[in-house]
Amino acid sequence: MKKLIFNIIAIGTIFMLSSCADYLNVDKYFYDQLSLDSAFAKKIYVDGWLANAYEGMNFMAEFKERYRWGSDDLINPDEKAMQNGNYSADDPLDNMDGRGAAGTMYKVYESVRKASTFIENVGRCPELTLTEISDYTAQAHFLRAYAYWSLLRRYGPIPLIPKEGLDVNLSYETLSLPRSKFDDIINFINEDLELAAVNLPVRRTINNMGHPTKGAALTLRARVLLYAASPLFNGNTDLFNMKDNVGNQLINQTYDEGKWARAAAAAKDVMELNQYALNIIKPSATTIMPPHHPEYSDKEFPNGWADVDPYASYKSIFDGTILGSKNDELIFTRTNEGHNTIRGLVKSCIPRTLNGGNKIGVSQKMVDAYYMNDGRTIQEGKADGYYQERGFTTSSTEYPYLPAKVSLQYANREPRFYASIAYNGSIWECESANESKYRRQQLFYYKNENDGKLGFKEDLPLSGIGFKKFYNPEDALTTGGYVVNKTEPSMRYAEVLLIYAEALNELTTTHNVVTYNGTSTTISRDIEEMRYALKQIRFRAGLPDFKDDIYADQGELRTRIKRERQIEFLGENAFRFLDNRRWKDAMVEENMPLMGCNINISYDEDKIQLYYVPTAITSMPKNFEQKMYFFPIPTEELKRNVNMTQNPGWQ
Repeated sequence: MKKLIFNIIAIGTIFMLSSCADYLNVDKYFYDQLSLDSAFAKKIYVDGWLANAYEGMNFMAEFKERYRWGSDDLINPDEKAMQNGNYSADDPLDNMDGRGAAGTMYKVYESVRKASTFIENVGRCPELTLTEISDYTAQAHFLRAYAYWSLLRRYGPIPLIPKEGLDVNLSYETLSLPRSKFDDIINFINEDLELAAVNLPVRRTINNMGHPTKGAALTLRARVLLYAASPLFNGNTDLFNMKDNVGNQLINQTYDEGKWARAAAAAKDVMELNQYALNIIKPSATTIMPPHHPEYSDKEFPNGWADVDPYASYKSIFDGTILGSKNDELIFTRTNEGHNTIRGLVKSCIPRTLNGGNKIGVSQKMVDAYYMNDGRTIQEGKADGYYQERGFTTSSTEYPYLPAKVSLQYANREPRFYASIAYNGSIWECESANESKYRRQQLFYYKNENDGKLGFKEDLPLSGIGFKKFYNPEDALTTGGYVVNKTEPSMRYAEVLLIYAEALNELTTTHNVVTYNGTSTTISRDIEEMRYALKQIRFRAGLPDFKDDIYADQGELRTRIKRERQIEFLGENAFRFLDNRRWKDAMVEENMPLMGCNINISYDEDKIQLYYVPTAITSMPKNFEQKMYFFPIPTEELKRNVNMTQNPGWQ
């Protein structure tokens, strides 16, 4: 075979294998060097090929990316290089599959090849029904789109591989492909996802939760189109010098409001499936209800929170309380691989006293982003003393959620705060532990405490504030203990609602948009539509809706939507890292020093207040430069692909 679908690594990583021909020859690639005809002759082989194509998801998933530790919300002492920008084209922090600097590109483009080859050949299998061929092909379109999205969010414009393949008898230089224009890549991804959405089923069985549905394809489409509409790529003249090998600009320099309309319409497509809803848990005898609100407290969701337990509704999405198959908010998950990733995260969060890694911290900026339980910001709460920076609780009944000896700055906060933040003095239930001494422990990060700074070792959450969003009260690492199975929230309905609101807010005129199935929809900055989306997020959290003047003010609502995303998606899918970049906020937000508590303060009643004075985390210096909006193309890849160009600012 001369014409084969192959990847940039077939261009760039040819010499990693014995020869160009051997690498490109799909006849030698699969099932002990079966011929391509044989590989697609039987359903069992086809199923195996598709399963093999899914392996790339383990390398591409946003939840697993190292750069989720490179933003201003979470702190991982093992990822200092991400925080201080200590990476380069020679050391781009990519090392997947043991292939060194070009590892990520290799694996992702390998996924492109697998999916493309599958799309071209699956119809040849005589044992498949037309329905099966349609579903399998749609899954491969989803996987290929996800692969390109993985590269795009990391490197910006990258080469698109021609659908018809390339002739392996051509010269190496001819096989090398230049970078494609950003809009062309977006259109390619969009086309793949539209094809996928048309033919994918609305629901999957429990055993197939890791396979995409129509909703997953449409949600990924909305995510990608939102990214394309955002300031980083929509008329960003700062990227005028991002060009291909012959000088063509890769980023359109003209702002296009219609891109926001496309993103809004894409989110609306998901909403109109009527398959998803925010996860809601009914109140119980132990539910802590929000402060009474005259308009919302006595109304049922989605017009209020009378029938909502805000803490349990949010917490149960992440901690394993609800299986993914039973969660109407969950749109897509990576099932087993996702669980393993979250399990590792939970182990890193659990304190040392309980045999955990005692590692992951939350920044003071993130803590301060959470609202008060009446919906006001902490800045607004300071005006009448509702938010207090000094003092400590004296009993477990003084304030909702808080035990004794806890800083009052953590009092009267919204339920998502208590579901996510392991503030100093948090209770770790560890209910599955055999020994009672390990259950319901109140643990502190003060210096010289077992979970605090010991000597010069900084093996603790460096902010003095821990992370427990994915922790379940049953989780324990001591004798007899176990960690509850978790479902990775790769895509959930809350994201769709926030995409819809954000995209609508950026519109100044009415747009007619063609949807994925060929129909037309009208999109405009409709306040009631934005309210419909945002109030669900707010009411599920037990917070009042924004006031009319906020909805009327595009800039103020933009600020509020950004804040909602920061809070709602803490620790999920590297959202904060990508959001700061697509909004072009990174030069400000990512150059602020990481702040936390003063972990050098010991438990001394005369001094412990000093622990809570915001302190720079000097061991995790923060640095962001203009060039860091994109990762550098690995040097090895530039050597192999003679038509590849480096991202601006990198050498």
